[in-house]
Amino acid sequence: MERNNTTSETWQSSIPLLVHKANNKGPSSSSSSSIPTVLMLTTLVAVLGSYVFGSAVGYSSPSQSGIMHDLNLALAQYSIFGSILTIGAMIGAILSGTVADYVGRRLAMGFAEVFCIFGWVAISFAKVPVYVAEITPKNLRGGFTTVHQLMICIGMSLTYLMGANLNWRVVSLIGTIPCLVQLLSRPFIPDSPRWLSKVDRVKESDSALQHLRGKNADVYQEATEIREYIETLQQQTEASLVGLFQLQYLKSLTVGVGLMILQQFGGINGIIFYANSIFISAGFSESIGTVAMVVVKIPMTTLGVFLMDKSGRRPLLLVSAVGTCLGCFLAALSFFLQDLHKWKELSPVLALVGVLIYVGSYSIGMGAIPWVIMSEIFPINVKGSAGSFVTFVNWLCSWIVSYAFNFLMSWSSAGTFFIFSGVCGLTVVFVARLVPETKGRTLEQIQASLNSYSTKK
Repeated sequence: MERNNTTSETWQSSIPLLVHKANNKGPSSSSSSSIPTVLMLTTLVAVLGSYVFGSAVGYSSPSQSGIMHDLNLALAQYSIFGSILTIGAMIGAILSGTVADYVGRRLAMGFAEVFCIFGWVAISFAKVPVYVAEITPKNLRGGFTTVHQLMICIGMSLTYLMGANLNWRVVSLIGTIPCLVQLLSRPFIPDSPRWLSKVDRVKESDSALQHLRGKNADVYQEATEIREYIETLQQQTEASLVGLFQLQYLKSLTVGVGLMILQQFGGINGIIFYANSIFISAGFSESIGTVAMVVVKIPMTTLGVFLMDKSGRRPLLLVSAVGTCLGCFLAALSFFLQDLHKWKELSPVLALVGVLIYVGSYSIGMGAIPWVIMSEIFPINVKGSAGSFVTFVNWLCSWIVSYAFNFLMSWSSAGTFFIFSGVCGLTVVFVARLVPETKGRTLEQIQASLNSYSTKK
């Protein structure tokens, strides 16, 4: 309670300054259509990490033939290489929440980029979505956070194209460039106002919030809401990973974990990691198929960014899940017809259409929205442990799919895609029954509706 008293006194001492600012400023920035330059630049630096991640995701597909030839790898060995990204992501998921809560979101990004640089360099010589959610106002949160997915898409797409034309070692060295840019830019961006407030750095929190919203913005109400919410949560025990499994967090955990499991078992990383081999198995040109995926994925991801805060999370998720279900079914039907030796001219085109429908549908909703919702549904006193756990589950499922995919395709290409189609159909039911709409609501309002102990406004 001594810490809470100190926090309250510090906050109260900052109220007169905020009131003075509020009384001497124009309309609130929350109602303004303009986006502060600092907020845009901060988001850009943050999502450079998303670009790097997208590059890593897109690396294995176009590089498969070159790496297998140069390093004399069998298919089973390449499956280990193709899925090893997810193992690193699982380790990062275990550590990232604790590190981010202890040192802050900004410094945690710096640590991550150092490891990314070493990773890309190591490949060439071989033989983060909570931060953005916390710094943006509620009316922009979905769109800004979805830029994370757009940057993943751009990174993956450019790596696809580079991998089709450049040596795999050169592509891996090019991957270090955005890592260096983000690492060098990190000192010039503010830390999360919510995190600063949580660790009793109230004046720095106010300053960071004012910096992000613009010098003429009225941040008094938002700062008050953040402070009151955190003071209430600080009366609760900081939840450990074990403490996360309590009844009061049950719905949040069910929604977060459920979306991640369904996202991955819907087959996305198997399809993205090994797209070239899928097109070859279907009897279609891998170069044309790769270019077609890029042509579809970037516009559909961009469309998802614009629709995120207009149509809401649930409608986009439902449309996306239905589309992925249909896409996998068409791809499965194509391979099924091949097994029956029927419609030999049509089945390769049907496989391409199915994959493109799947990728486009996934890009508009299932790719980004589960991460946006995860950043919104957990209260800040469990955000670190919950984020780490949910991300770990996501990458565990991703590893299972990406490692087993080649073996599943060897067993039955049609059966593999029928399984993915069934999981995507189950996603439709899960979203319709359990996933809440979070559009236009503050983080505090969402968490109050999900958790009975949250602050009542």
